[in-house]
Amino acid sequence: MALSRSARLGAVATAAASFLVIAASSAPTPGAPGIGDPYFPRLGNGGFDARHYDLDIAYAPDAGRLDGRTTLTARATQKLSSFDLDLQQLEVTGVQVDGRPARFTRDGDEITVTPRHPLGEGRDFTVSVTYGGVPQALGGPIVFGSSYGWMKTPDGVFVACEPNAASTWFPSSDHPADKATYDIRIKAPRGLTGVSNGRLVSTYDKGGSTYTHWRESKPMATYLATATIGKFDVRTGRTPGGIPIYVAIDPVLKNGNNVDVYAVTAAATDYWSQVFGPYPFEETGAIVDDMPEAGFSLEVQSKPAYSAVRSESTIVHELAHQWFGDSVSVAQWKDIWLNEGFATYAQWLWAEHQGTRTAHDSFLAGYDSRPADSAFWQIKVADPQRDTMFASAVYQRGAMTLQVLRERIGDTAFFKLLPAWTKLHRYGNADTADFIRLAERVSGQQLDDLFDTWLFTTGKPAL
Repeated sequence: MALSRSARLGAVATAAASFLVIAASSAPTPGAPGIGDPYFPRLGNGGFDARHYDLDIAYAPDAGRLDGRTTLTARATQKLSSFDLDLQQLEVTGVQVDGRPARFTRDGDEITVTPRHPLGEGRDFTVSVTYGGVPQALGGPIVFGSSYGWMKTPDGVFVACEPNAASTWFPSSDHPADKATYDIRIKAPRGLTGVSNGRLVSTYDKGGSTYTHWRESKPMATYLATATIGKFDVRTGRTPGGIPIYVAIDPVLKNGNNVDVYAVTAAATDYWSQVFGPYPFEETGAIVDDMPEAGFSLEVQSKPAYSAVRSESTIVHELAHQWFGDSVSVAQWKDIWLNEGFATYAQWLWAEHQGTRTAHDSFLAGYDSRPADSAFWQIKVADPQRDTMFASAVYQRGAMTLQVLRERIGDTAFFKLLPAWTKLHRYGNADTADFIRLAERVSGQQLDDLFDTWLFTTGKPAL
């Protein structure tokens, strides 16, 4: 069959239009400057998936200066003409993509990198950033009004970065939804110890410096990375259950602690391994530093960091986070009760395990101590808002929710649910809806009313 001239022209025009649509749809585009978290819209980055960080840092405590080179291995999730990295305060002096110099621009805390050639979707690539400066701790209302992040100490630095301070010391996709593995190499003045995540690969002295190399082989959120440096007394070994343990304590605090950090860490790691499922990382431990200005502790992956240890209960809380927060991480920061409510409930379970108070009595003590008109009951636990994301209600009412759930579905289902949760989302991310679905599946019950009342509604619930 032959086409008329007008029909042939129409066919050519249609084909050309189709080609333009296909060409336009496949054209490289910039990655988004944020991952889409409503609390921190510009944290994390779109267009790629972080896979592995190689961090090489050198710190001079006297001057407070950090010099670093970060090499990120990532996979493009779209055709990329450019992509962003998060970096606060520090000056970038050079960027390479796949070993070749790349153009970069800066807009506040966003570094936009334009490689020489677009990156195809699904392609693995590396970006290396050389940078330096004097990192500053962050402040404001988010973390109990305390400073957090990169904090100078008398002999080094205490590094605890939740929720948004990892990018004060290395360029990254700084959101827990974009986890990666890590190699962290620390150069510090000779005689100081650099402590980081995972297992110690090597340590040696050369000239006037001490070099340490740590490797975290399991996926980790950026805020859980640390490079704490100082004088430490280090004790290593294994828990009774066989898990390697590394505890570093500032000698200034050694005689002031009323808690045997090593013993409690070993015992709690083994006990939670029975209750929550297998320990998710290669090593357990602690970093105990003399940092009174911080006034908080953080569940640093594999080695919680304590700005002095205040109680045994603090240790069991931070170790419970290795499952709830570190291995199973939040999808968005509004889901933070999945970290803090669970770790607080773990404190109640520990007291029950020790025979000092039941979780039911811990629940009642918290419930009865707060009158109905208390501001405590006005926080919506499932979406507490950025500046109050660490409000006491997120911890305590979050834990209360779990006790109410336990009493509704019974101990058999409840203690089946906890390890099922950590197994289902091991090394990944999850949200509140995921937990509700699993709780209903494990229990065989409809639980909307319970979670609506305790997580999504303000006001003091009736018992």
